[in-house]
Amino acid sequence: MEKKDMIYGTRAVIEAIRAGREVEKIMVQHGLANELVKELFALAKEHDIPILPTHPDKLKRLSTKNHQGVISVLSAIQYANLDNIIHQTYTNGQDPFVLIVDRVTDVRNFGAIARTAECAGIHAIVIGEKGNAPITSDAVKTSAGALNFVPVCRERDLKKTIRSLREQGLKIIACTEKTKSLLYETNCEGPVAIIMGSEEDGISDMLLKEADALAAIPMKGKIGSLNVSVAAGIAMYEIVRQRESKK
Repeated sequence: MEKKDMIYGTRAVIEAIRAGREVEKIMVQHGLANELVKELFALAKEHDIPILPTHPDKLKRLSTKNHQGVISVLSAIQYANLDNIIHQTYTNGQDPFVLIVDRVTDVRNFGAIARTAECAGIHAIVIGEKGNAPITSDAVKTSAGALNFVPVCRERDLKKTIRSLREQGLKIIACTEKTKSLLYETNCEGPVAIIMGSEEDGISDMLLKEADALAAIPMKGKIGSLNVSVAAGIAMYEIVRQRESKK
């Protein structure tokens, strides 16, 4: 992570938020609870910015500056409103095509996913408020600039977001190895949201239960899983293929 992606010190972070800077997350030293920090917490809650209690040693590794126990990571993008995107997509006479990314923590994987998503015509990438790779300048570089074009929506509760998308007419498909149903046999036509899971343990059980369909990519070799960015590319382009075949 580049130093230009971070702001140090409680007051500096507060002023950055008030100035309209897009903050990815705020790391606050364990146990810090003075009046200024309480003000920061209230402001972060108002703007839906995640607060991460952090060990002092980690803060020291990130910076030797006088950070006062507070370091914020800036986002390289402006987050979009998901409901507005869905409404506008329908208004434009198109079926919404949404990618939900559940806890992908590697910046390079996320950047590669975003690059493919932009090429595949995804209308929005949806991430959770916590547990994802920070969308810094490194992520934008890895995406080959795609993150400047494809909207990213940060949602506090992915479970509620999925239910809202279903109410708006989208079919929810979870791409997972935890099923015998194959992706190529799954009907992906119409408005659709596809869920991709983390590098470590795939899609969380909570989100799997919310899906309308589970779909697996067939595996023919000895290794049991694909890199998440490769799997996401296969899944997105299967939906593209099905859509193109109906034209």
